[in-house]
Amino acid sequence: MGKVNLPQITLRYNGVFDFDGLYAEVTEWAKRNGYMWHEPSFKHKVPGAEGAEQEMAWQLTKKVTDFIKYDILFTIHMWEVKDVAVESRKKPLMRARLYIIINSTIEYDWQKKFGGSRFAQLLGKWYMKLPHMNPIETVYFDQLYYRVWNLHAQMKKYFDMQAKKHPYKGYLAED
Repeated sequence: MGKVNLPQITLRYNGVFDFDGLYAEVTEWAKRNGYMWHEPSFKHKVPGAEGAEQEMAWQLTKKVTDFIKYDILFTIHMWEVKDVAVESRKKPLMRARLYIIINSTIEYDWQKKFGGSRFAQLLGKWYMKLPHMNPIETVYFDQLYYRVWNLHAQMKKYFDMQAKKHPYKGYLAED
């Protein structure tokens, strides 16, 4: 029936990192918070003189209620991707320029209960005006908003781009 888009969040990084560690960090966060993980696309362009180029998308979904669903979409683009051997590690690290875009949405009536006949659509509009639907813009918006910023802060901490604490820690009684 409809969607509420949250503000887009971006993350840029240039340097050496463990991509498998980043992948594990995000998938662990998804499991811990009850999200389903899906990787809809992956592109790897043939390496040139500077290195390879990769584009991928990760999609996290969570069915909060029979009416509300959260979607988080990561669009990841990496340039100049090269493996870097480090003596202290058995597995090589990756050197790349990385750009991550995080888009999140709240989808209501995701089961399309109010999407059939004209009467069902009219009933859906009436249902959305009821006082109990106010939590879509308050409770559900806030929960998803701060969870996504929590994940963003964990990713920045993984890249060692910020302090070890973040301002939203404990806001939703989570780690």
